[in-house]
Amino acid sequence: MEPAEKKPPVVSDLGAWGMNVVSSVGLIMANKQLMSSAGYAFSFATTLTGFHFTVTALVGWISKATGYSASKHVPLWELVWFSLVANASITGMNLSLMLNSVGFYQISKLSMIPVVCLMEWVLNSKHYTTKVISAVVVVAAGVGICTVTDVEVNAKGFICACVAVFCTSLQQITIGSFQKKYNIGSFELLSKTAPIQAVSLIILGPFVDYYLNGRWLLNYSFSTGATFFILLSCSLAVFCNMSQYLCIGRFSATSFQVLGHMKTVCVLILGWVLFDSALTIKNILGMLLAIMGMVVYSWAMESEKKATSAIPRNKSDMLDGEDVPLKSRTSGIPLSSELDDLEEGPMKS
Repeated sequence: MEPAEKKPPVVSDLGAWGMNVVSSVGLIMANKQLMSSAGYAFSFATTLTGFHFTVTALVGWISKATGYSASKHVPLWELVWFSLVANASITGMNLSLMLNSVGFYQISKLSMIPVVCLMEWVLNSKHYTTKVISAVVVVAAGVGICTVTDVEVNAKGFICACVAVFCTSLQQITIGSFQKKYNIGSFELLSKTAPIQAVSLIILGPFVDYYLNGRWLLNYSFSTGATFFILLSCSLAVFCNMSQYLCIGRFSATSFQVLGHMKTVCVLILGWVLFDSALTIKNILGMLLAIMGMVVYSWAMESEKKATSAIPRNKSDMLDGEDVPLKSRTSGIPLSSELDDLEEGPMKS
């Protein structure tokens, strides 16, 4: 009896990264038009995120109802815990942006790379080669050069930034851990967490937004243009959330953070093209340095992957076919070395 062949993933690894970059950049551009004073001045970021997860939950429900996706059991308390961490990440980021300067906000986002590395080392005993660490430093330096300007911070802002960085890093690591722990696909996991986040953010979002900008959502005048961009933002958010879970499930939270800074480079370029934002020599040099770091990181991770996947040959590997136990050859059950490979390899969604 031949072992069952693995089905190829619907979305390739490159496709998942491409979906994340395109949807994230598109989402930022749509939100910029929606929330800026020159656009529709919809300054309710937390509530808007609640709308995002509401639409995502609706898509997940439709997918499940039509039989496109299956549902696997994940304990409710773990889903609630994850949703609380994710919501704390969103709220912390919004408060950090409000209380700190844009420069310090960018530094706090860059600090997520070393924090994720440290947490993966502590929680998952993951080790990094010198090449990988060097590439991470280059990426962080490049993005820092092209984004960080003024740096002002206060006690409240610093605490909010710390909460945001810690919760965001923990959330991204937990996504990968849940997918492996419960053998659940990325979209299935998102479909389970999105309703909880949607309900909590829709309820608490207006109060958080009122604290941030002193305006109530009920007092906002919804125009046709604002409604269109809210719907566009929600649609892009579905693909952004799906691709985030896909990428972290297939790779790691560290890779998602490092290569995710390609979005920062794209946003800077599109801001210059579409919104007449300034693009200086400093920005260009920083972007080139960041891109170089991403290329080196990808090469280093590929080299590390090949090195760890190489299995040293021993006597048992060199046995002829007739010397291998019949049960191992005919039952379709992998040998112990093959089981180790399956456990250590990245899980495909």
